[in-house]
Amino acid sequence: MSGHSKWANIKHKKGRADAERGKIFTRITKEIVVAARVGGGDPAMNPRLRAAMDKARQANMPNENIERGIKRGTGELEGVTYEEVTYEGYGPGGVAFFVESLTDNRNRTVSDMRHAFSKAGGSLAESGSVAWVFERKGTITVAKEGVDEEELFLIAAEAGAEDLDSEGDAYEITTPLTELDKVKTAIEEAGIAVESAEPTRVPQNTVEVEGSVASQVLRLYETLDDNDDVQKVFANFDISMDEMAALADE
Repeated sequence: MSGHSKWANIKHKKGRADAERGKIFTRITKEIVVAARVGGGDPAMNPRLRAAMDKARQANMPNENIERGIKRGTGELEGVTYEEVTYEGYGPGGVAFFVESLTDNRNRTVSDMRHAFSKAGGSLAESGSVAWVFERKGTITVAKEGVDEEELFLIAAEAGAEDLDSEGDAYEITTPLTELDKVKTAIEEAGIAVESAEPTRVPQNTVEVEGSVASQVLRLYETLDDNDDVQKVFANFDISMDEMAALADE
């Protein structure tokens, strides 16, 4: 499990996700709007929209919010137009960062990104400088309770999964991006609940950081993740679970 995934799990356990439910709803709504705009409003024909709707339901988003987002995307309702923009940069310790955003103002967002990296002692990089570090994959999270690891691996592998990682109280399954939906369906049809299933970027190499550098890296990650225009943040840092847990308490 990559560093940013571990950190997200730790923060979720400590209630951060619940405390920011409004922000989570906003992010999911943006994704629904863009998914519907790009691929149409029928989830059966639009895997991206289907995934966004699954995420909305997992977050207990009201159905009317989901429907409103779809209608905004298809043009049935007026609304803000969001643009997909990615940002790349290097943080403390040479850690690579890749940021996915949906923004209605490129100038504002790039200014925020540049400021965040600069304040952390890092720098915003040109497009393509960091992207090569991360490989596009699918990731599925399943709670460990009541689930046999070997059985889960066999089900996932038979459906096309590449790997299963055990960390904390969850299993994280990695799939080729093209097989994400197929593997998720196979797991659910076996009677196993899926906590999340979404595209991700897996680092091909990691940078181990500790002490003050680890603290700075996580602070930059949090700053980027807290930005209203940011959807996802990926980074190739590696920090021990114990150190992450300690930093989360600060």
